[in-house]
Amino acid sequence: MTEVLRTGQFKADEAGDSPRWEEDALGFLIAPIAKEDFLENYYERKPLINIRNEPDRYADLLTLDIVDHFINSADLREGLVDLTNHRNRIERTDYIDDDGRVSRAIVAEEYLNGATIILPQLHDSIFNLGEFCRALEEVLTCHMQTNIYLTPQVAEDGEANQGFPPHYDNHDVFVMQISGSKAWRVYGTAVETPFRGERFEVGRYEPGEVTQEFTLNPGDCLYLPRGIMHDAENAGEEPSLHITVGMITKTWADLLLESISELALSSPDFRRSLPAGYAQRDFDREQARQHFDKLIKLISKNASMDGAFDLLADNFVRGRRPNVSGVISASAVARPDDRYRRRRFVPWNVADDEGKLILIGPGGDLEFKAEEGDALDIALSGDVFTAADLNHEKPDELIRSLWAGGYLERIAS
Repeated sequence: MTEVLRTGQFKADEAGDSPRWEEDALGFLIAPIAKEDFLENYYERKPLINIRNEPDRYADLLTLDIVDHFINSADLREGLVDLTNHRNRIERTDYIDDDGRVSRAIVAEEYLNGATIILPQLHDSIFNLGEFCRALEEVLTCHMQTNIYLTPQVAEDGEANQGFPPHYDNHDVFVMQISGSKAWRVYGTAVETPFRGERFEVGRYEPGEVTQEFTLNPGDCLYLPRGIMHDAENAGEEPSLHITVGMITKTWADLLLESISELALSSPDFRRSLPAGYAQRDFDREQARQHFDKLIKLISKNASMDGAFDLLADNFVRGRRPNVSGVISASAVARPDDRYRRRRFVPWNVADDEGKLILIGPGGDLEFKAEEGDALDIALSGDVFTAADLNHEKPDELIRSLWAGGYLERIAS
């Protein structure tokens, strides 16, 4: 039974089954909360804390050993590793040379001195972590990115190690505790749903009173909306490792700006230059104001949401990273009895372009003839199929194109 600790906090003593992340990535993070409840009552509104008591819940995504191996084996360059220490400021030049190479020895030394190691965008290097992000993107339609935070155990003087002072993020995050423990403090809202460019500035915002305090242990999860002040510190005698999954969303402002840009292509009044001398202190703005009001009326009357919506949706799909796992290692020669299925978490759209079908997907577009539409529907349905199922004149060519593009995977017989 799930016990409500306080608003937005759930202790899962006997939470029962929750979906695997491959089946429902969002449900995996927020269970026992339902998707509809989360989107209506928590998303961009308030924190959600899930205490699950399942230490190995995220073990197939990341472990301390994986992090240790990555730091010791990867070609570490600027942008792959960062260090921060709330007590002692660390500059990038302390551990990155003029050629952009990261010193592993200095990273290790600073870590032993209490610094938090940050591994940005590790989902680009760890396959399962990348698949997990793609699974969330499928549900939420926004770019998902990861930062990995490794904070050493409590210092010898008994003072807890902490990477950052109280601050807010300019994007919503899910925090997944992998190992160790971290004590969190949540304060008030500094900026309600800030823009991506509204970064936190030390000294500009005060955290105020603590509104929630809790400790995340392995398997626990926190959802934190952007703009809410918070901080965290190691709470145990082991290193604290957690994944922060950031949600990089498009806003209504983005949609409106795109619709105005589209309208400007057909309306010369939007493309006219601002009046000569408009920066002068004594410039008379009356005529400019009249023209501005005219443009506002044109927007109200003629701006189209659908065109801008389609463009943002297609750009999102094109911007995903294609997954060609297995394509290189598998035989390039297809056999008639080979079985295929659309890969999990591959977004796609199909557009009709003057009688041609354009498959819009990760990494770029593919072009097909209009009469290939039925075969495409079968190939992209998610069901297992063979070349014969496509009823296509040259099924091997269609399969090869989709397979090389990362849309399909072969299924073992």
